[in-house]
Amino acid sequence: MIPAEALELLERFRHGQVPAEQVLHAFQAAPVVELGFAAVDQHRALRKGFPEVIFGAGKTPAQVVAIAAEILAADGRVLTTRVTPDHARALRKRFPEAVHHEAARCLTLERTPLPKRPGVIAVVAAGTTDLPVAEEAAVTAEFMGNTVRRVYDVGVAGLHRLLRRLPDLQSANVVIVVAGMEAALPSVVGGLVGKPLIGVPTSVGYGSHFGGLTALLGMLNSCASGLTVVNIDNGFGAGYAASGINTLVEARGASLAPDPVPRPVVRSARGRAPRKR
Repeated sequence: MIPAEALELLERFRHGQVPAEQVLHAFQAAPVVELGFAAVDQHRALRKGFPEVIFGAGKTPAQVVAIAAEILAADGRVLTTRVTPDHARALRKRFPEAVHHEAARCLTLERTPLPKRPGVIAVVAAGTTDLPVAEEAAVTAEFMGNTVRRVYDVGVAGLHRLLRRLPDLQSANVVIVVAGMEAALPSVVGGLVGKPLIGVPTSVGYGSHFGGLTALLGMLNSCASGLTVVNIDNGFGAGYAASGINTLVEARGASLAPDPVPRPVVRSARGRAPRKR
């Protein structure tokens, strides 16, 4: 149960549409379900606005299915990241309505899709090999109720590809930039866009790339102001953070579009502004 659903339940109780017992049952549910191999947090959505997310890597298909069943029963939606084909088969056998996002290595399951909040999150990828991480960020942000705009294969080796998509970036509330190799793209985007910017280094590159360490250090040492960096290949973390930022914008009831630039006042040689005609 996310905060909006809790408020709706309380409002219905206030108007006499649901009995007190139903409200008490909803809030008295145990905050943790013990499965032996996992302790499932049933109040994560009330605290953070979104239920616990399953990290599939290292878990057996049976473990992932059992955790997903508990989260779905409590919250009605489940996001599982880093799923293998075996995970996907097991989840879809138990929950036929589940959607496997193969490129993102994610699986989503929901009874009722979340309404899309205002504003756009742009996900930018330097190259095609960065797409698994970029898609993980995009699927995460979309599943959390955001509109996502994908801007892919716009690395600095062909800067004109980025510049022609600049309006798509400047009109977004948050921009996620995914890049491997030397990870120069976030610095370039940071110099062109005045929005919250999240950099995601990927483990794409040759030997001295050190599995993404070069990209990570490059982003951390960027000269572009306002660049926040998540861990190597952490598309999920970037998508989750971007959703939180966009949620704050929605609460403000505004967008992060730049304010109109005031026209300069042209003064005459005597120091007075010319009269309007």
